Amino acid sequence: MPQDSRPPAPQSGADRDARPLVVHVVYRFDTGGLENGVVNLVNRMPAEAYRHAIVALTEVGAEFSRRVKRPDVPFLALHKPPGHGAQLFPRLARLFREWRPAVVHTRNLAALECQIPAWWAGVPVRIHGEHGRDVGDLDGSSRRYQWVRRLHRPFVQRWVALSQDLAGYLTGRVGLPERRVAQIYNGVDVERFHPAAGAREPIPGCPFDDPGLWLVGTVGRMAPVKAQTLLAQAFIAALEHEPALRQRLRLVMVGEGPLRAQAQALLDAAGLGALAWLPGEREDVPNVMRGLDCFVLPSLAEGISNTILEAMASGLPVLATDVGGNAELIEIGRTGTVVESGKPEALAAALVQHARDPAQAAAMGRRGRERVEQTFGLPAMVRAYQGLYDSMRAGRTPGRN
Repeated sequence: MPQDSRPPAPQSGADRDARPLVVHVVYRFDTGGLENGVVNLVNRMPAEAYRHAIVALTEVGAEFSRRVKRPDVPFLALHKPPGHGAQLFPRLARLFREWRPAVVHTRNLAALECQIPAWWAGVPVRIHGEHGRDVGDLDGSSRRYQWVRRLHRPFVQRWVALSQDLAGYLTGRVGLPERRVAQIYNGVDVERFHPAAGAREPIPGCPFDDPGLWLVGTVGRMAPVKAQTLLAQAFIAALEHEPALRQRLRLVMVGEGPLRAQAQALLDAAGLGALAWLPGEREDVPNVMRGLDCFVLPSLAEGISNTILEAMASGLPVLATDVGGNAELIEIGRTGTVVESGKPEALAAALVQHARDPAQAAAMGRRGRERVEQTFGLPAMVRAYQGLYDSMRAGRTPGRN
């Protein structure tokens, strides 16, 4: 799939595609929860309602872009160098004038500045999504980041927060009016992510195929904000506190990034390398989920975690840190457990508790699947975004500036 293709120039008469165009602007279009949410939205929104184009300020991952199944979606990588993106403003403004989008939808702080050329080009609807916190601003206290958002307030007509936590940040610390902030949860594909038919399914390539084992795992970019090294430390601590678990507790950590080698080194140094499997990035995430008994998310910051939703849809109990919207997804004591962030001891204690009572953990997983089906399905997310686009285009929205 081409990375630098463009949609055809607007045509006149009967040949013109009358469907309104939504241009999604992200920093990089490659493996990640934010980007996967864009994929789900584009694939699931009715084709007769909107056309879509995806602009990445830096790069478009060739393999990842294949997840977009609609053949009419072009991609454009701008190959932005480090630093402020003002040098791209004239190019983006020309692009928006040529494409004439009905909506420009930017996501996260790195793409927020693209609202300026969208306003400059006269794009009628301008939306910005807040998907999660940056590793440099885990608690939202950075005054610099707050001021950056305030400075862009005149150019953004509606802000979309993926969690109540982020919505409160925008209306509280940033100071946006509540009428300018919408809150829309991510959705998960409950057909692609579903529980195993019976006992957990073997993960292709995984050495832990003994049905008597109990597999705890995580999936995601192995980057500092995701803090997989804390899970490695918690796994080590759990086996120190409960040596009997060495017979059946195993760790699976799927993902690529700088923390992969660090986590492996921690496990090896503790003599537990043989009890853990770190295969790198995998494309068969649903199969991985169905091969686990418990899912853990040790992040330092989150918006609304796609992987938590995917794990719940897969019928897994979830153990996560109390950051971002995690506690909004998990019903504590019913579908999983939430612990303080950055505390491997707390993570270890909760891990031991779940491993001691597999039947209770399995019951949590079943209730998690029910919760996802009722509240977090993809259709609800798509309806919410399409409704937002429709209402703003129809003028049923607060002032433009």
